[in-house]
Amino acid sequence: MKLFYILTVFLLYTSNILSQSAWEVKADNIDPNNYYGVTVANGIIGVVSSAEPLKVNDVVLNGVYDYYQRGRVSNILKTFNHLNMNLDVDGIRISGSSISNYQQTLDMKEAMLETSFDVEDKISLSTQMMALQHLPYTAMIKVTIKAHKDARITPMSVIEAPNHLNDVRNYYAEIDRPHVKIPLMTSVGLSPSGNIKVAASNSFIFNEKHGEQPILIHEDWDYNMHLTKFYKKLKAGEEYSFSIVASACASTQYEDPHNEAERLTIFAALEGEKRLLSKHIKAWNELWKSNITVEGDIDVTRDIRFALYHLYSFAREGTAFSLSPMGLSGLGYNGHVFWDTELWMYPPLLMLQPKIAKSLLEYRFERLEAAKQNAFSHGYKGAMFPWESAGDGSEDTPVWALTGPFEHHISGCVSWAFWKYFQVTKDTKWLKEKGYQVISAVADFWASRVDRNGPGNYDIVNVVGADEWAENIDNNAFTNAVAILSLRYATQAAQVLGFEADPDWKHVADNVPILKFENGVTKEHATYLGEEIKQADVNLLAFPLGLIDDKKQILSDLEYYKPRMSPNGPAMGAAILSTLYNQLGDTEKAAKIFSNSYKLNEVPPFGVIAETAGGTNPYFATGAGGMLQAVLSGFGGLRITDKGIIQTEVNIPNTWGKLTLTGVGNTKKTFTVKN
Repeated sequence: MKLFYILTVFLLYTSNILSQSAWEVKADNIDPNNYYGVTVANGIIGVVSSAEPLKVNDVVLNGVYDYYQRGRVSNILKTFNHLNMNLDVDGIRISGSSISNYQQTLDMKEAMLETSFDVEDKISLSTQMMALQHLPYTAMIKVTIKAHKDARITPMSVIEAPNHLNDVRNYYAEIDRPHVKIPLMTSVGLSPSGNIKVAASNSFIFNEKHGEQPILIHEDWDYNMHLTKFYKKLKAGEEYSFSIVASACASTQYEDPHNEAERLTIFAALEGEKRLLSKHIKAWNELWKSNITVEGDIDVTRDIRFALYHLYSFAREGTAFSLSPMGLSGLGYNGHVFWDTELWMYPPLLMLQPKIAKSLLEYRFERLEAAKQNAFSHGYKGAMFPWESAGDGSEDTPVWALTGPFEHHISGCVSWAFWKYFQVTKDTKWLKEKGYQVISAVADFWASRVDRNGPGNYDIVNVVGADEWAENIDNNAFTNAVAILSLRYATQAAQVLGFEADPDWKHVADNVPILKFENGVTKEHATYLGEEIKQADVNLLAFPLGLIDDKKQILSDLEYYKPRMSPNGPAMGAAILSTLYNQLGDTEKAAKIFSNSYKLNEVPPFGVIAETAGGTNPYFATGAGGMLQAVLSGFGGLRITDKGIIQTEVNIPNTWGKLTLTGVGNTKKTFTVKN
């Protein structure tokens, strides 16, 4: 009996450790010279970690763009670094040479980056950093210091301005109330063009158990940096903790960002550390009700959750912000919005977080008039969405890239995403007020875009394909496919709403060609001769578009294009191949390709994924979206249809005991696949 009790306790303990580790991403063997940080974000602010103790690399604001560093196109704005800290121990500034046992762990369940290290043999320090999920403009870092010897510590909260901000002004004040003093350090500046004002503010939160609040000293070093510090003597064995809350916003979000940043920081400071932590964790627990678990493979479960964590972090319900290929992990791709959103990152969010997915559509809806102007400028009707979209929805692609004037399939991807939202939610009110406006305008675009050269030859010429190495081509498979679907969806949407559909939409859809070789393989474009391709193009017609459903056709297209896909192409192409092999019943091949869709792209120390194998531009959220589609729609068998989200019969790899998809769709259903 005693042995049984011990064994039971051991098994419970082991199970708990395993379940915890599936939520943690540890940074092993941190090398500052080969370090790619992980991001804590809440859909508005993104904070990117650093290998340097008590520092962060970047703070990025979603939806805020200005012209700097990248020529004549806008870039997502990197704002004040308001979470940096310095620390003196016995009067000496800590540095890499004085610290040891440096460790960082991302707790995905509670969305906190935990960092710990020792300073010589004097103190141990740990921090928990988070972008507060319930307060979209506010972040927090909790600091705990334990003394091993008597020591005098000097913690410093620092606000630093990136070089591109102009007219930087630094402020400090203490709001004095009988029961509390609120120290308030603020920086305000102008974006490079001077058109946008940005502000950041922070404050200490001191733990009441440590007694009276320490005396604070503000130092204004120069226009680009100022700090607030305090002194504290610790006895051997004593532990001391405090927190810093920090808020950031811009004039594109608030008319008066200076005052608003301070108000938000004061609010957070008076909420207190305990309430902030509790509400942050509660908000993330709500998000994680939509989750994916692979029983029997803890590493894959962790990898899948890592991808989910990033998509949940980079987008937010109740906004009109979209997703860039690198999310809020930095300045990659200028923070612009491409087809990466609608075709790659949006589908997993639509299945698991429809309310977040709705925010991505709201971004496009608010820029519909700009898309109509873009179509008008190019001699077309309807709405032509830009290849790269930023603040106002006009074209923001660098002039040297032909994708801007010619990669027109983006409009079809937008329409596809809008219709998919209706299929999942059946929200007829939304379809009438917003969805149909976009879907019908895109249909009008395609009807005006085609060259009408006779039955079956309504050609779409002079485009850049989904395979972007194919420039200025005719009748690209993917472009023609999304045009056909856009026209059909517009007709279907009109029928749902009781509107009279333009009969030309169906007429054009019936006459746009999908080309084939003599052997029956779908031809990527009119002049394609079998050359290497950047990424999936033809194969997308089978998934996710579903325009091709014949298994023989799917297999012949797979076998033809798989060896022609460049090993230097982006990660998401492999995810499509994995999904299609799973559809065809070849689970073993699907599993191998699935692993290649992201594992080869991991960079140290967290394993954040780059765009390509061997690449160095993480975090590639587009790849995460592709990988998650391979799980949800490949191994999980989920499809978005007119009947909503359904599950088809599929298999999972032999090493997986069971795949569980929880919190799917509006009704938060659970789907499983067992071996």
